[in-house]
Amino acid sequence: MNHADQPTVTLPGDVQMPLLGFGTWQATGQAGYDAVLAALDAGYRHVDTATMYGNEEEVGRAVTESDLPREEVFLTTKLPPDRVGRERETIEASLTALGVDQVDLWLVHWPPSDPGDLIPVWREMLAARDEGLARAVGVSNYRTDQIDELIQATREGPAVNQIKWSPALYDRQRHAEHRDRGVVLEGYSPFKASDLSDPVLSRIADAHDVSPAQVVLRWHVDHEIVVIPKSVTPDRIRTNADIFHFSLTAEEMRDIDALGRS
Repeated sequence: MNHADQPTVTLPGDVQMPLLGFGTWQATGQAGYDAVLAALDAGYRHVDTATMYGNEEEVGRAVTESDLPREEVFLTTKLPPDRVGRERETIEASLTALGVDQVDLWLVHWPPSDPGDLIPVWREMLAARDEGLARAVGVSNYRTDQIDELIQATREGPAVNQIKWSPALYDRQRHAEHRDRGVVLEGYSPFKASDLSDPVLSRIADAHDVSPAQVVLRWHVDHEIVVIPKSVTPDRIRTNADIFHFSLTAEEMRDIDALGRS
């Protein structure tokens, strides 16, 4: 499975973001390096890290040593909002650690504690993008009203908002709010926030001869929601990547949606 085979979503600037990504939170040191290398070997072409994860160096080394062309791997990292006023220094440190000239996506990891910093940080993100340090910029853990503030102040919304998401957390209105604003919804903790023994997921998994975890990931993809499962177990990493040989019916999608707050 190569980059071209995977479904992507288009971000501003015609940046193609694979809908399936590999999360690296808590995957540090040698285990982090091994996990990213295993993920790239299993077909993932999108890796998600952050300054605060403390693993950018290992992620970068794995990407380099995978021998994949740089343009085939979509790299995301994130700015801790306590770095207000040091945005440029932080992205430069990330690029050095990752061993790349630019990241594909740079996110504000969560909203700054001082609401007065919301717009200045966003202006710095846009400046970094305009200078070519990131191909696209976005946010994480932002509410819709905070996204609206950014749009009102700068006329530019985030390309992506990365939030906790799963069938149990499905919120039709929140999904629509992102779509209406042209913001791609990206979900993290897809399994942590799911009951994988739920009879609805089990029934659908049996129908496709896959696991409930694979159903959860496919549900994200079929909604065009980016999803970033994380694991350091090679078998699970491979299984989580193997979701492109089946798709869910409209009825199955509705049944899974109904597990949430829709």
